[in-house]
Amino acid sequence: MPDSEADLSPGTLLISAPMMQDPNFRRTVVLLCEHEPGEGTFGLTLNRELDVQLGDVLEDFAAYNPPLYLGGPVQRETLHYLHTRSNDIPGGVDLPGDVTWGGNFETVQQIVKGGDASFDDLRFFLGYAGWGPGQLEAELDDAAWITAPGATDLIFDTEPDALWRTVLRRMGGEYAVLANFPDAPRMN
Repeated sequence: MPDSEADLSPGTLLISAPMMQDPNFRRTVVLLCEHEPGEGTFGLTLNRELDVQLGDVLEDFAAYNPPLYLGGPVQRETLHYLHTRSNDIPGGVDLPGDVTWGGNFETVQQIVKGGDASFDDLRFFLGYAGWGPGQLEAELDDAAWITAPGATDLIFDTEPDALWRTVLRRMGGEYAVLANFPDAPRMN
């Protein structure tokens, strides 16, 4: 059962419990990018694709126009990105599984202008998910989240609408059963 002793290191996935009703996190998968006990936690919601393209918010990216994702409800005017190109984009935070958070944005712009950007290895987010000191641990104690080791291979290869169920199924056992939990159980 999830609890505050769970591994909350960078790269850990937070899967919202099926009963969570908070519209910001209902049936979401959040990748933890930073966790400092006593300071707080930063993560990016992986499965909330927006109806907005990167070129809609940044002129320089009109030719390379991937969808944007809602990283979370905090500071939705900020842009964050995950990628698998740590050798090409310096200055990012390496997460387990060859995924990097952030890095030199000018280098990203050069990669895009050079035509070497791919939707398969670079994903952009508006906003982020954040928790103050002890807040996430309290939510874990309340069983609002299920933690899982990072399944970073799923970040770029799984359709956003399928990610929540896919992660739970991959975990197996009781979690695979939760993947089939009805969206609106009162309607059954």
